[in-house]
Amino acid sequence: MPTFRMAALALLWGSAFLWIKLALDHGLTPVQITIGRCALGASVLLALARRAGQRLPRSRKVWGHLVVAALFCNAVPFALFSLGQRTVDSGTAGVLNATTPLWSMVIGLLAGSAERRRLPGLVLGFAGTLLVFAPWRGGTLLSWDALFLLGAAASYAIAFAYMARTLTPNDAPLAVSAAQLLTATAWSGLALPFAGPLHADGTALSALLALGVLATGVTFYLNYRMIAEEGPTSAATVGYLLPVVSVTLGALLLNEPLTPRVLAGMAVILAGVALTRRRGRVTPRRTAPPQLPSPSA
Repeated sequence: MPTFRMAALALLWGSAFLWIKLALDHGLTPVQITIGRCALGASVLLALARRAGQRLPRSRKVWGHLVVAALFCNAVPFALFSLGQRTVDSGTAGVLNATTPLWSMVIGLLAGSAERRRLPGLVLGFAGTLLVFAPWRGGTLLSWDALFLLGAAASYAIAFAYMARTLTPNDAPLAVSAAQLLTATAWSGLALPFAGPLHADGTALSALLALGVLATGVTFYLNYRMIAEEGPTSAATVGYLLPVVSVTLGALLLNEPLTPRVLAGMAVILAGVALTRRRGRVTPRRTAPPQLPSPSA
């Protein structure tokens, strides 16, 4: 059962990049995708929270923290992934999403809280990112859209650092997650004047439904269950599978090219992430409530 749950979580989570690409290619704009994703995900979590008997937070302090968390963990990265995938393949987007732990390492070093013995992993991971971009080839990967994707990964890292300090564990993680996505919907709604006209077909709307319900709402829930029943380490392990899932789905369903350079870059990035996650002596620390880390898309 744990293996099945991990596989299901990796498949749903990693498929987010596929759904974004399909929605974009069939008429939806980045703003429309971002708003729809947040709203649909929030609806799923509200229903699950109600079923579990969990109520939305009442504390103004908690809502204040959620305003910041929703901006950097949902509204901004969701928008940047939708913007970036206009010209970047879904598989490559998944690979660049895997740099989130590297950005977390950068933040830790700047804050003086990261162990310097993990620095080789950081260097190796960003070397893999450079390999994916291959700027020496003069290719199209090094573009504003690609930088948007890296910005999304960095935004997740900022959110996780903030959430670890401000959102302590509580007895209603589903309700808190629903409140966060509701707040993200409000943030995204500010861009509604720039959403553009709706010219989407059935494929785009189906992709958006899958993105919001399955790759966001259900993924939050499965991640919460895995953390609660198997611990955060098992949940974190799923992150290593996301680039593999995104690259595989992109190649099989969208006919995206599987170039040796991108595959090698993915392997180097994951190796770097693995090095940054190596632990020495474990010290107690506060952690945020179970949240969706980085669909990272």
